[in-house]
Amino acid sequence: MPLSPRWRWKIERRKEQYLGWLLPGEPEPDRPRLCPSCGQLAGVGARRCPNCGASMKFSLAAASQSFSRFLPETSPATYGILFFCCLLYGITLLLTMRSGARVGGGIFNFGGISSRVLYMFGASLPLLPSPFFYGSDLTQPWRLVTAVFLHGSLLHIGFNMWVLMDIGPMVEDLYGSARYFFLFVVTGAFGYVVSSFFGNFSIGASGALLGLIGLLLAVTMRHRASPTAQMMKSQLIRWLIYIAVFGLLMPGIDNYAHAGGLVSGFLLGRVMMDRQPADPVERKRAYALGWLAGAAVALSFLMMASQFLRMR
Repeated sequence: MPLSPRWRWKIERRKEQYLGWLLPGEPEPDRPRLCPSCGQLAGVGARRCPNCGASMKFSLAAASQSFSRFLPETSPATYGILFFCCLLYGITLLLTMRSGARVGGGIFNFGGISSRVLYMFGASLPLLPSPFFYGSDLTQPWRLVTAVFLHGSLLHIGFNMWVLMDIGPMVEDLYGSARYFFLFVVTGAFGYVVSSFFGNFSIGASGALLGLIGLLLAVTMRHRASPTAQMMKSQLIRWLIYIAVFGLLMPGIDNYAHAGGLVSGFLLGRVMMDRQPADPVERKRAYALGWLAGAAVALSFLMMASQFLRMR
């Protein structure tokens, strides 16, 4: 049976790769590179950009460009958050099943994670010490970040990831991946500051997602003359009404985290410019914010892992 053109192309490509390893030809000459910070051409062996002075290898822009090779070209931060949340849900589900705890029945509790596993993986706790928990968000502030990426059931993560993929790429395209990730982490963490102040045990990305909605709401209010912005504003307000009604009718919804994320996102949307970084200075600041948020997430989960190992 003849092979399809796609399979023939794959075979030819593999053949060329193997022949290249066995019979290496002439090395390709070095080519001028683009500066990761300002986007201008730099010399073949240049260590710093002659236009903006940024390092070609060790700047924030260069590190961000190297890291971005492992992520999708469109909406890389959104897909990274999606993957990380799903990975954590899979790990916590396996640990729940191994512990012998009941995974949950019914549509709302199907694939449920045990409270102990969520606690060990960094759920948000009451702000002040409680007799029901060891520690609090005041003594373990890293929980304000780890809780953003945890979910309690299959429906919980399914709904949140659906909203993330609906809103996230729009905000990421508007602000750029680095600032978008910073905004996601900050609004989610602030939502849990408000939630823990009222004594809640909580997890989920919904506070950060409400932060993105608040951000877009601020953008539409800034562009009041645009019919498209007004149409989006009406849609966002309808979403907020649905979420508020759902939160009041359904037990277990953390309305305090929703309110904290929404308000913080709206305030940040009023302060930050709703566009991509326009020059090397703005790009440098955006990369710094993105890496600051990434460092906060990494450090928070390292603290979680340290406590997890002590509690086992």
